This record gives sequence, C-alpha cells and structure tokens, in this order.
Amino acid sequence: MSDQSDERTPGPEAEPDDDAPPISLTPNQAKRASATARGMLIATGATIAVVLPVYFLNPTYTAETYRRDIDVSTVARQAAGDAGYLPASPTLPEGWSSNYARWVTGRSDGVDFWEVGFLTADTGFIQLTQTDDANPTWVAQRIGDAQVSGTRTIGGLEWELLDAPDGDTVLTADVDGATVILNGEATLSEFDTAGTAVVEDVRQNAAEEAERLASAGTDGA
Repeated sequence: MSDQSDERTPGPEAEPDDDAPPISLTPNQAKRASATARGMLIATGATIAVVLPVYFLNPTYTAETYRRDIDVSTVARQAAGDAGYLPASPTLPEGWSSNYARWVTGRSDGVDFWEVGFLTADTGFIQLTQTDDANPTWVAQRIGDAQVSGTRTIGGLEWELLDAPDGDTVLTADVDGATVILNGEATLSEFDTAGTAVVEDVRQNAAEEAERLASAGTDGA
C-alpha cells in the first residue's frame, strides 16, 4: 500500500539568478525620481527654517520665566480701601520676588482676602493668604486635603503645620486678629523667613492703624 500521509517533502529552494538583468529607469523615470528627491529636501529645509527661529525665540519655561517682581507694597496700599486694613507686604531678603498680589472679593462664601505669591531666591514658591473675616469652612477650603503634622514656631507665634498630598507645605496662624495661611513648595527655612516677615508686617500695620484711630478719636473729642 502506498503511504497516504498528508506530509509533503519540500522541493529544492530556488537559487537566485545572478544573471538577471539589472533594473534600469527610463530617462523620464529618472528625472521624476530626481525631482521628487529634490522636492523632499526643499520641503524639509523650509520646515527647519520655520521651526528653528520659533524655537530659539521662545524661552524655556523655568521659574525665572514667571518672575514679574510685583511691587507688593503699592498693590497693598491700593487694596487697603476695600480691605479696611493695610494688607501685609513683608520685606523679604534679596533674591526674593513676587509674581502676583491681589485683593480677592465677590466670592460666594462671603470671605474677602489678600493673596500674594512669592518666589524665593532658590526658586521655591510660597503663597500668602490673609483675611480678617475667616470662618472654619473657608479655612478648610483653603487648606484642602492637607493633614496636620505638627506645629512650628515662627516669628514668636505657634503655627499649625500641615502636609498636602501634592507635597506642598501649609502653615496657618492667627496674627493679631488676622488669619494668615502660607502654602507652597519651599524649604521650611524659607517658610520661616516668609512667616517671620509677615508677622512683623501685620503687627506693624495693626499698631499703626490703632495709633491712627486713637489720634482720630483724640482730635474729634
């Protein structure tokens, strides 16, 4: 009987034909291929010519890009009329700057506040928030998911120290009747520097306001 298996024995592989004639292009085909290659080179060169100037004219986005050096004391004096007190404009070491300062009002929670962003000399960031009209709900909203991790003495006051899930540090304290919150990404020593300056400024502003009111009362007597 013959073997009826489905197996097949492979035949010999075809050997390459070294004697096959080389592929050649007609003059028209060669001309079109050359034109296509030149077109691709021209298009690539044009793209590079457009992209490179844009690349070099746009600075890298680093902390330096956002250094605006706002005159915080001037903005604070402008905001004093709406605030009813002179907001803090602490004097900070050389190399520090501010990229914004504003009086925030018209919110649904009814709490108006002073807000300043500080950039440290080592490219850290600390935000100052100050209000004389805080309530527990507002403070909780400002702190967010930050959890209490302890306390820290800054400027002669005990601050509540919190750690936020995103790695930011949060510090809160009551300074002569004003609720002050510092938060951001900076070293604790930088927070000490900012906090001490804020405490000094808030206390000085409160003393000057008390003296002004006392003087006004004496003049009106």
